[in-house]
Parts: sequence; structure tokens; C-alpha cells
Amino acid sequence: MRLTILGGGGFRVPLVYGALLDDPTVDEVVLYDTDPGRLDVVAAVLAAQAAQAARREGRPGRAPAVRLTADLDDALTGADFVFSAIRVGGTAGRVRDERLPLAEGVLGQETVGAGGVLYGLRTLPVAVAIAERIRELAPRAWVISFTNPAGMVTEAMARVLGPRVIGICDSPVGLVRRAARAAGADPDAPGFGYDYVGLNHLGWLRRMTASADGPDLLPGLLADPYALASFEEGRLFGARWLAALGSLPNEYLHYYYFRRESLAAVRAADTTRGEFLDRQQSGFFRAALGAAPQAAYELWQRTRREREETYLADSRAASGGWQRDPHDLDGGGYDRVALALMRAIAHDERTTLILNVPGGGAISFLDPQAVVEVPCEVGAFGVRPLPVAAPDEHQAGLMLTLKAVERATVEAAATGSRTAALRALALHPLVDSASAADRILTAAGW
Repeated sequence: MRLTILGGGGFRVPLVYGALLDDPTVDEVVLYDTDPGRLDVVAAVLAAQAAQAARREGRPGRAPAVRLTADLDDALTGADFVFSAIRVGGTAGRVRDERLPLAEGVLGQETVGAGGVLYGLRTLPVAVAIAERIRELAPRAWVISFTNPAGMVTEAMARVLGPRVIGICDSPVGLVRRAARAAGADPDAPGFGYDYVGLNHLGWLRRMTASADGPDLLPGLLADPYALASFEEGRLFGARWLAALGSLPNEYLHYYYFRRESLAAVRAADTTRGEFLDRQQSGFFRAALGAAPQAAYELWQRTRREREETYLADSRAASGGWQRDPHDLDGGGYDRVALALMRAIAHDERTTLILNVPGGGAISFLDPQAVVEVPCEVGAFGVRPLPVAAPDEHQAGLMLTLKAVERATVEAAATGSRTAALRALALHPLVDSASAADRILTAAGW
């Protein structure tokens, strides 16, 4: 099978390729990018990965063949799976998305708040145009989208491609795995179960069992400050707030529950996350361009480790300051989610994954086409959202508000309506003034 990766010059592409090395599902990977230099660097890293795999096995490995292209139509033609990880505007665009809101005293973050809306306004027209080319050139391909903001991008692409586009994120599965270990359960054991509901970067783990008929482990975990202090989300939110909330939130909800502290930490930092990544990745690609594959791979490994260790640094600073431990760094892995999804569809290996898909009525107060983030059954048939318990009033309120923001952003990107863009920004819970939203839009060129 052929996997096409859009954004093939992206820094995290080697994670996806690494997941494919010992799996026969994909035999060819086509990397598409508009930057040929970045494509060459990533290709060198992948060559080193393939060589390592061959040495490990003592024979030529089963590494998928790699082909590079800067032609979108060429990349899409004949694809069985399309993995979309584009970043419209690059890391420089992210810097702008973060700095413009901060100038107005509003949180700037890649997918959350005003920064997420600005990123969506810039990304959605490109994502929809790509979806239209996929519909024309590869109508039977399954599209796996990791392009942020994942919820609204998936919803916009689904209006073109229907159920053949599936949004993925590594945050929910990372939360489930870390919480399971803290509660003394094995997340890979047969019968392990959980209940998770929300939108992308706005979800809650509400139940967790070690076996199909076992007791709910979550209340005991929420009542145990020592166990909570053993993993990332427990430290981020704190035992007192988690006990009051009665669920385990996705890490990105830290921006909502601790808005004042998060904003203060971001403003006090020397650089925004976008500025850090812009400098780090630009330096990596400059240093690795033209390097031998092994040297490029070793440099990529060092750079990736630094990236993971500094993830959510502002939120950790706002919650007392602490370093990520190995369990925090070993989350779900979007590369592993993507591989599990492809295997399930290609080989009908039934599995359950938390995905971003149209809910189809799984959440009663949202229409069936609204993209939600819930556990889904996956197989050759595609993806089927599983029933979830009804969200409580607090969860429902935030979900309805954010869905209104997402849909106003989709409308603005599709029509060029400044009115819709203003509604998207001003309705966001992390934007505290319609006048500030108006000025942010003007500064962004709307």
C-alpha cells in the first residue's frame, strides 16, 4: 500500500516512518512538501532509520521505499492512505499567531484561544483545497489528518470527503495511558476500558476500568494525591482541583482552568513556544542539509528530545515548575495512533481509538456532522463512534461554545467573512473582549 505524507518535510515525519519499519502495511511512502531542502533532510533521516533497521535484523529490512515530490497531484495519485501534517505559514506563522494576541493581553497558543482561531483561518482554505484534489485524484484513499487545529480542519475536510477523513491526536491516548499506569492498570491488557468525551484539545477522561466488569478506577485515582503527582496531568491540574472536577482533563484544558496563571507564564517567558520551535527547527534543517544520513539522524534525535522535554513548558511553569519524566515523554504517540488506524482499516484488525470524527449522534446536543473526539471502533468499514455517557453541564457548555467557535472559523475561512471571523474570536472563552478580538483580526490582516 502507498502512504502519502503531506508536509513530508515536517520535523516529525521520521516518527511516522519509524513506526512503519517493522510493519508490512505500507510498502511505499511518498513525501510531498513545498520546500525541497526540508524534503532532502527528512529523506536523509529516513535513510538512516532504514539502515539501522536492516542492521538490527541482520538482513535487508522491510523499510518502505521513499519517494519525494513537490507536485501535489503526483503525490496524491494512487495513494491508499494520505497523512496530512501540513503547517501553512510554517513556524513563522505560528510565531505571529501567538504574538498578535499577546499584544492585546490575550493568550496566544497554536491551537487554543485566539492563536488557534488565527491558525485555522490561515489553514482551512488550504486544507479544503487539498481535500478537493483528493476527491478528484484518490477518491478511495483514507485521509488521516494531524493538521492543527485538528477538530476544525477535520470538520472542514469532512464536508468534502465525508467519512474517509479521520482526525488524530496523541493527547487523549497519552492521558489514558498515563492515568492507567498511575491507577495500577495495564492500558494494553484485554478488557481495559475507559470513557472519554470532548472536542480536540478539549476533552475529559471520566471512567477507567481494568476489566470489562471491573470497578471504576478513576474515583480512587482522583482521591490519591500521591498517585496524581506521579504523572503529567495530575501535576498540571493539582489534586485539589481534580477532586473538585471529578474527571481528568486533557492537558490543553490547563489554559482554561488556569487562564490567569498560564497567561502570566507565557508573558514572562523569554520566547513563545512558536519562537522556540522556529529557532530550533530552522537551526536543525540548516545544520542537517547536506549531512550524511547518520549524522542527520543523530542531530534529529537530539533536537526531538529537546522538543519533547520542553513541551507545555509554560503550563508547567504556571503549575509550580517541574520537569517531564520518562512516562510523560512516552505518551500515546501520534505515529502509533496513525499506524494502528491504518492497520485496522487495511487488515480489518478491529480496535478502539480516540479519534476526531463526525459524532453521528454520539453526543445528543450536537448535530450528527459535528466533529467530536470520542472512542471509536475501527475496522475495514472505517470508523464508528462508540456510545459515550452524556457530558455534564460544565463539559457540555464548553463543548457547545467551542463548537460555535470552530464553525464560525470554518465559515470565515470558506467565505472570507470578517463578521464570522470576529464572531469566532470574540466567542472564544479565552478572549475576554470583543474589541480586543476586533483589533487582533485587524493586526492579522482581516
